[in-house]
Amino acid sequence: MEKIEHINYIKAPISKIYEALTTQEGLGSIWTTDLTVQSEVGAISDFGFGDDDHVLMQMVELTENKRIEWLCTHSDPEWIGTGVSFELFERKNGVTAIVLKHFNWRELTEFYQWCNYNWAMFLLSLKDYCEKGKGLAYQEREF
Repeated sequence: MEKIEHINYIKAPISKIYEALTTQEGLGSIWTTDLTVQSEVGAISDFGFGDDDHVLMQMVELTENKRIEWLCTHSDPEWIGTGVSFELFERKNGVTAIVLKHFNWRELTEFYQWCNYNWAMFLLSLKDYCEKGKGLAYQEREF
């Protein structure tokens, strides 16, 4: 099994980052504007990326200001059955560390590599949203 793993440091309170990762407003500002988010364990959130490309994520864990985990139930076949987690850690001087993991990939493919890049962009968007008030959702990116 393969795993994507990134860390980033955000100069913002841990609660602000947790809120950005668990709300319609936050995820709509940093990931995609076409979404329906339900922030309760067991609920399914729908993230749209154009041309009928939808990712359905089931909320597996919500530990306030500490950990969020999703299970992909519908998407590209390479994503189905994979999990995405966000772990948050307070550091000095108002900085929060975030560790993003996308795990249970069956193999390392070109799509895996493309997603690895895009998860790094997701973390940059999250950082900009939490520090500057403006993220970069999918619909605003140039590919």
